[in-house]
Amino acid sequence: MLQAIYPPPTSISDPGTIRVLVVDDDDEIRQLICQYLGNYAIRSVGVANGEAMQQALGEHSFDAIVLDLMLPGENGLSLCKRLRSHSGVPILMISAHGDPTERIISLEVGADDFLTKPFDIRELVARIHSVLRRTRQQPASGPQPDAAPQRLGFGDWQLHLTLRQLQDRDGTVVPLSNAEFRLLSAMLQRPRTVLDRDQLLDITRGSTVEVFDRSIDILISRLRGKLRDDPRSPRLIRTVRGEGYMLDAQIRPL
Repeated sequence: MLQAIYPPPTSISDPGTIRVLVVDDDDEIRQLICQYLGNYAIRSVGVANGEAMQQALGEHSFDAIVLDLMLPGENGLSLCKRLRSHSGVPILMISAHGDPTERIISLEVGADDFLTKPFDIRELVARIHSVLRRTRQQPASGPQPDAAPQRLGFGDWQLHLTLRQLQDRDGTVVPLSNAEFRLLSAMLQRPRTVLDRDQLLDITRGSTVEVFDRSIDILISRLRGKLRDDPRSPRLIRTVRGEGYMLDAQIRPL
């Protein structure tokens, strides 16, 4: 069953409203998060497990998901990975454990941020706003934005910069997380240029996201997988030993 919505249900579809799905099996924590998000003008739906999450996603449209890692039945990592196979909705993972390995794995399966319980609700609100700013922000296009291409083609792929969509040669959309989109678009704007880890960290992280050196390798691995680029002999995203990574392709404005 769906948890009550704070404020009332009629506001969940209001245009311009931030709508968040909170998935946590702890009734008290879930209700408190929903209630306090409402105090910051964020509309929310609270559910206790993956099944109820899928039900809520079928009934409402959400701008972001706050997803607990430890859930009964299918856990948060599995749900995050499954969501990422067909959706780019921002996911903020929460957990009572601050183990760096959990953070890294969460990023690896597609989470956009990670927050350790207990946390200040103001920090959660700040992170929600931050990830939504990154999601809604169009890539910088220089002093003449109207002349910038809407799509960039490379190999058998194209990236739609406004819709933030990756499409293969058949037009099939491959979902990207926010960090994956920022990384790919940055590399497309700097083709055949080696980017070191510090540059890539600056590109992919948000102002509130804790990052790790290994997270870049994870993002590169995920991108290679989505681009069907053989990690043993990559053609598109090449590793330059001791330097960083380079996108080796001719870019076609579309």
